[in-house]
Amino acid sequence: MQEVANSIMPTSLSDTFLRLVTRDNRRTEAEIQADIRQFILDAPFALEEDDLSLVQLESQLGDRRRIDVEVGATVIEVKRDLRSERIRRDAEEQLAGYVELRAEQTGLRYVGILTDGTGWYCYHLVDKELRQVSEISLKSGEIEPLIVWLEGVLATTHGLIPTADAIESRLGATSSSYLLDRATLSTIYERNRNDPSVVMKRKLWARLLTSALGTQFEDTDDLFIEHTLLVNSAEIIAHAVLGLHPETIAPAALLGGERFDESGIYGVIEQDFFDWIVEIEEGRIFVRTLSRRLARFDWSAVEQDVLKVLYESIIGADTRRRLGEYYTPDWLAHIVVEEVVDAPLKQRVLDAACGSGTFLFHAIRRYIAAADNAGMTVPEQIHGVTRHVIGMDLHPVAVTLARVTYLLAIGRDRLIDPARGTIQIPVYLGDSLQWQEQSVDLWTAGNLTIRADDNRELVASELRFPDALLDDAARFDELVNEMADRAAGRRSGGAAPSLNSVFERLAVPQQYRSVVEGTFRTMCRLHDEGRDHIWGYYVRNLARPMWLSREANRIDVLIGNPPWLAYRHMTPEMQSVFRRMSEARGLWAGGELATQQDLAGLFAVRACQLYLRNGGKLGLVLPNTAIDREHYRGFRSGQYGDATLGMAIAFSPPWDLRRIRPHFFPRASSVVFGSRANGRPLPMPEEAEIWSGRLPATNTPWDQAQAVLSRTNGRLQRSSALARSPYAPSFSQGAIILPRVAFVVERQAATTLGLPAGRVALKSSRSVQEKKPWKSAESVSGVVETEFVRPIYTGDGIYPYRSIDDMAAVIPCTSRSLLSEDQIEMYPGLHNWWSKAKILWSQGRSNDRLTLLQQLDFQSKLTRQLPIPELRVVYNRSGMHIVAAKISNRRAIIASGLYWCSVRSIQEADYICAVLNAPITTELARPFMSYGKDERDIAKHVWELPIPPFDITNEMHVRLSKLGAAAEVIAASFPLNADIHFAATRRHIRQYIDAMPEGREINDIVYELIS
Repeated sequence: MQEVANSIMPTSLSDTFLRLVTRDNRRTEAEIQADIRQFILDAPFALEEDDLSLVQLESQLGDRRRIDVEVGATVIEVKRDLRSERIRRDAEEQLAGYVELRAEQTGLRYVGILTDGTGWYCYHLVDKELRQVSEISLKSGEIEPLIVWLEGVLATTHGLIPTADAIESRLGATSSSYLLDRATLSTIYERNRNDPSVVMKRKLWARLLTSALGTQFEDTDDLFIEHTLLVNSAEIIAHAVLGLHPETIAPAALLGGERFDESGIYGVIEQDFFDWIVEIEEGRIFVRTLSRRLARFDWSAVEQDVLKVLYESIIGADTRRRLGEYYTPDWLAHIVVEEVVDAPLKQRVLDAACGSGTFLFHAIRRYIAAADNAGMTVPEQIHGVTRHVIGMDLHPVAVTLARVTYLLAIGRDRLIDPARGTIQIPVYLGDSLQWQEQSVDLWTAGNLTIRADDNRELVASELRFPDALLDDAARFDELVNEMADRAAGRRSGGAAPSLNSVFERLAVPQQYRSVVEGTFRTMCRLHDEGRDHIWGYYVRNLARPMWLSREANRIDVLIGNPPWLAYRHMTPEMQSVFRRMSEARGLWAGGELATQQDLAGLFAVRACQLYLRNGGKLGLVLPNTAIDREHYRGFRSGQYGDATLGMAIAFSPPWDLRRIRPHFFPRASSVVFGSRANGRPLPMPEEAEIWSGRLPATNTPWDQAQAVLSRTNGRLQRSSALARSPYAPSFSQGAIILPRVAFVVERQAATTLGLPAGRVALKSSRSVQEKKPWKSAESVSGVVETEFVRPIYTGDGIYPYRSIDDMAAVIPCTSRSLLSEDQIEMYPGLHNWWSKAKILWSQGRSNDRLTLLQQLDFQSKLTRQLPIPELRVVYNRSGMHIVAAKISNRRAIIASGLYWCSVRSIQEADYICAVLNAPITTELARPFMSYGKDERDIAKHVWELPIPPFDITNEMHVRLSKLGAAAEVIAASFPLNADIHFAATRRHIRQYIDAMPEGREINDIVYELIS
C-alpha cells in the first residue's frame, strides 16, 4: 500500500471527516460515535467494512458498561465537546476504567483515545493512572494528518513501503506510534531499573559509548531507553526482511535471534545490552505490540539504508549533534564506494567505523551486481560477499543497525534461497582504533586475552582463546555461543559441564582445548555471580578487530566516515592516549591548535596501519580541515612515525565538498583518497576535485544527485596560520554599568522654576531583573550636567543588523577619559548624583576591594572605549544565537552585555555583521560555548572559528559585505513591538531575514568561508 498522500480519498471518507471536525451542537454523541466508526472503516487501515470483530460500536465490558468504539487493542471514548476541563477530566477517568479492565481481561497492552471529532488525545495506563502521550487537533482539510496519527495508534495497516518519508511520519519521534511505545518502555524501565541484569547491561552500554563518544556522551535514562527501542525495532525488522512474522514469535526468541540460528544465519541478532526488556513480563507484552507496529511495512522493498533514517527520526537532532552522530548521505557513500572498489569480486573491503551500515550497503550492492554479471549462483554470491565486505563499530546501537542493513542489502530473495547455506554476517562490535594498543599483550603466548572487567574484582577475570581458532569466524562464534549457552543453562554453582562434544563437532584441535576449558570455567563462575550476561557477545565481537589486524588477514580497501570526535570532547584519559598516539605518528599539532584537533585523522592513519595491506586503497569522508587546515598538516604528509610503525600513505587528489548545499554535516567535509605505501609516502596534493551544487534533499540517491552536482578540477588554499580568527584580540567586553540603580536613568519633568541650560532632571530607571540587594535599594534622583548623560547599548537593545539606544546612564567621563574622584567634584550636579550612588554601593557591595569608580572601569572596560571610535560592531555576550549590529553614535557607551570592536570602514562592518548574524556561525561556534540556564555563553568563543579579516580584494568578502548592507535594510523594515520580549523580536527578525534570498546566500557563503 502506498502512502496516504499518494492515494485518492473516498468521497464518503471526506464527508465523514468534515462532519467530525465541524462542531455542531445539534449532533448527539451517538452520531459522532457512528461517524468515528465509519471513518475507521473507510480509511486505508486494511479493514473491511463488515469486519465488526475489529471495529465495534458500543462494545460490552461485561459489567454493564459499554465502550463507545473499540478497535483491536484500542478503546475510543467519544464526547460532544472536550473544550471544558471538567468534561475532559470526567471522560479521562471513565476511559481509564475501560483501558484497565480490557488489559486485565485480555492480558494485552491496551491504549485509549479520547475525542470529540476535532481534538484527538491518546493515552496509556501507568499504575492505573491514565497518561497522555500524543494529541492532534484538526480543522477542515487536514484529513491526512488524522489518518497517519490514528493509524499509528491502531497499527492495522499492512504493506507500507518503507520510504524515508514513510518511516519518519509513521515511526519517527513525532509519530503517535513512537510516542506510545516510548512512553510504555519508559514506564517498564523505571519499574525495573534496579534489576541486576538491567544494571549490568546499562553499565557496559555506557562504558562502550564513553569510549566512542567521550564527554559528549551522557549516561541518561532517556538515551538508554531510546537506544533500547531502536535496537529492538531493528531486530524485529530483521525478521521481517526474511519474510518471518515477528508478531507471531515469542519475544525472548525474537530478541535472542532463535529463528536466525535455526535458519543458519549468524551474527545478526544475539543477546546484547538491550534484551533486558524480555526478562520482564510486561516487557514481553510490549515487544509483541512493537512487532505488530513494525509488521505494517513491507521490509523486502528497501532500496537504501532505511535504518539510518529510523535512527535519525527517533534520536533528536540536538542529541545527535551533541553526540557527534551524523551519518553519510546515500549518494556520497555510493560514489565513494564506486570510486575505490574497482574490482569488487576480488577486493576485501572494510568500514572500520560503519555506523548504521551505509557504506556497507553500497559495497554489498556493488559486489552483488558484479556477481550477477559474472553469473555466480546465490550461494556463491552470499559466501563471497560475507567474506569481502566487513564492518566494525564501537557503538552498540550502530552495530545492530548495520547488521540488519547488511541483510537488507543482500535482499530477501537471496536470503531465502534454499541452496544458500549458512551465513555469518561480518559486522562486529569492536574497538577499531584499539585505543590501548595492546596487540602484543593480548596475543601473549598465542592466546587472545579479554578482561571481563566490571569493577567488581580487584584483579579482573580473563577470558583466553587460542588465536588459531579465530581464523574461522563462523566456527569461533559458534564455539563462544555454545560456551555462553552452557554456562547459563547449567545448575547454578554446579561443576562446569564437559565441552568434549562441542570440541568434536567443531573440530577444535587437542592442543587448544585446555585453554578453552579454563575460559569456560571462568564464564561459569561469572554466571553464578550474576555477571555473565553478555560476555559471550563481548568476546565474539572484540576478538574480530584483533584478528583483522594480523598481517595475513588485512583487507584491500578501507572505506567509511571515521568519527570526528573533537579533542575537547574527549575524556582526560582519551586525551592522554590520543596525544601519545598522535605524537608517535607526527599528527599532534600542539599549542593553540590542540583543541582544534579531532579523532578523524588519527583514526584514518591507525585503521590503515592495523587493517590495510600494503598497496591497499582508501576512500574516507573526513572534515574539510583534513585537506587544507594547519592542524592536519601532519596527516597530509603521508609519513607517520618512525620505522617501527612502518606506515605511510601515498595520497591522490581529494574531493572538496564544502560548496554542496544543503549542508549534510555540521562541518564542511571532504573525501581523501590514497593507498598504503610501504615506506614511500606521497603528501596530499594541493590539486583537488571541487564539488558544488544544490541537492533536492540531503539523502538523495546518487542517480538524482549526479544530475545536479558539478565536479571541476581546482587548487586548495592551505591555511598556515592558527585556526583562531585574527579578530579575537580586537573585540572587548563593554563596561560594567552596575548596579543599575546607580547609573541607568530616565528623565523627570523639570519643576515650575525650570533648569539651567546644560542640565537635566533624572531619576533611576528600575527593572524587574535587578537582583538583591539592589532591587530593594532606594532610587537616586537629581539634576546632572547633560554632558555626563550618555546613551548606552546593552544586550537587550541589539537585534540582527539593528540596534536601539533607548537607555541612558550617568557616566562620569569626558569624550576622552574617565574622571577621577577629584575631577567629579568640579561638577555640582554630577558630584551630587555620584555621592548618592557611592552610598548605595557601600551599603550593598559584597566586598571592599572595589570602589564604584573601579567597578565601572573594571579591567579598563570603560576607558578602553575612550575616545569613542567613529564606527563599531557589537554582538551579544550570551544568548541562544549570535546577533550583531553596527554602532555609529560617538557618545554611546557599550555595556557589559555586549562585545565591541572598532572597524575601519562600513564595508568591513557589514562584512562582520553578515558573518556573525549567519545562523551557521552560531551552529559552528556552539561546541566552544558553555551553557547557562537557558542560554549560551557566547563571549569570545565565536572567534575560535577561523573567521578571516575583511579583505577588499576578496570577492567573497565583498559579496558578504554587500549582502550584510542589504540585510540591514531588511531588518530596518521590520516593525518593533515594545510589548514583545527582545529575545522573541530577535528570533522574528532572524527568521524574516533568513527567509529572504539575501539571508540564504549569506548563510551559504559564511558556511563555505569558515566551516
